[in-house]
Amino acid sequence: MDSTRALRYTFITLTVLTTVTGPSTLAGAASEPRIFELRTAKPRIYEGSWHAPVIRTRTWTTAAKPKIKAVPSKTRNKGIALDQVVQRAWSYQEFQCLDNLWTRESNWNHRAYNSSSGAYGIPQALPGGKMRGAGPDWKSNPETQIRWGLTYIKGRYGRPCGAWGHFRSHNWY
Repeated sequence: MDSTRALRYTFITLTVLTTVTGPSTLAGAASEPRIFELRTAKPRIYEGSWHAPVIRTRTWTTAAKPKIKAVPSKTRNKGIALDQVVQRAWSYQEFQCLDNLWTRESNWNHRAYNSSSGAYGIPQALPGGKMRGAGPDWKSNPETQIRWGLTYIKGRYGRPCGAWGHFRSHNWY
């Protein structure tokens, strides 16, 4: 509350006290109650009555959207995969082989679906339901799909570069 508004409400309060209790209770008050009307304030004080101002509240909404850049899912999914490759103590070269492999397979899209074969997700599991063993959210969670894909690659090819080499010679892994 700014000082002008504070003084205005203090003045109104003193005026009300003067009007209600009489001039004898306040030092320096006028000898008889008067009618006051303020230009900027809504409350009006008349002899013997006081009317409180009507308070209106409004809700403010906006259609503006925040200026936050969304991280593309491809970049986010690669970051998840890099973290999991590092946790397995594989080199950055292994991650590059994995990047080449899954860029060719699904372009890192965790909702990629091959209608001709039924392969699904980032690792293009065939059938996609095989990833159910990695977690119940395998259809929508890229982390689950990546975890399953890396486990599959380790079990079948040893490392991502082995899977990438097989893909280059056979066009599948």
